[in-house]
Amino acid sequence: MNSSFFKLNSILVALILIFFSNISFAKESHVDLLKPNWSFDGFFGTFDRASLQRGYQVYKEVCASCHSMKLVSYRNLSQEGGPEFTEEEVKAIASQFEITDGPNADGEMFERPGLPSDRFKSPYLNDNASRASNGGAYPPDMSVLVKARPGGSNYIYSVLMGYEEKIPENIKLEEGVYYNKYMTGNKIRMSQPLMEGIVDYTDGTKATEKQMAKDVVSFLTWAAEPHLEARKKLGFKSVIYLLILTILVYLIKKKIWSRIEPKV
Repeated sequence: MNSSFFKLNSILVALILIFFSNISFAKESHVDLLKPNWSFDGFFGTFDRASLQRGYQVYKEVCASCHSMKLVSYRNLSQEGGPEFTEEEVKAIASQFEITDGPNADGEMFERPGLPSDRFKSPYLNDNASRASNGGAYPPDMSVLVKARPGGSNYIYSVLMGYEEKIPENIKLEEGVYYNKYMTGNKIRMSQPLMEGIVDYTDGTKATEKQMAKDVVSFLTWAAEPHLEARKKLGFKSVIYLLILTILVYLIKKKIWSRIEPKV
């Protein structure tokens, strides 16, 4: 009896210590994320087509040198609910890349211009080559990065905007590591990727750091949730259907019970 009671107390004490230590850690590490006014937020939210197209341009000219998007094909850029480039524009975009294909009749691999059916070309041949080129760090694939990070779009945007020159005294940075206010642990191996004017937008929009961050995160959100708009439309139709069904059931129930005389 005493042994069981002692074990129970020990477990309770351990749980209490873990609980309060987690609360303390959460308070120390918690930083409110930046929350831009996303066009795709809310029940009726939709993607801004112009922003998605600019976001692809930022990805191509800035992010694609290190980060892959292995789950996205060039033809997806023309699909409804996405950037909605024209088919001719998608063909032109894909043809800018040299894709390794094969083997041919001689058993050799060869290079050819990209096709809309091809997946986005990766910057490295394999993961080991990626790590070797980035000092041992592996740049994550961006296909579903927004879904894979707690905080989603707000977190990715905050990290892009979270680089600061003033480093807190309690943060010690190793060589090749940078301070980021919103990054988990406040340390990141990627140098600040966005600076004003680094991209020359084809639609004439001024390429401020905030604008580029918002555009590329919108693009990454679409890549992670390409059917977001269709899902919201289906959800709205389902709500309307259930509302009508509820009203009909109520009226039927009222009519049926109206025929039954109450007992005296």
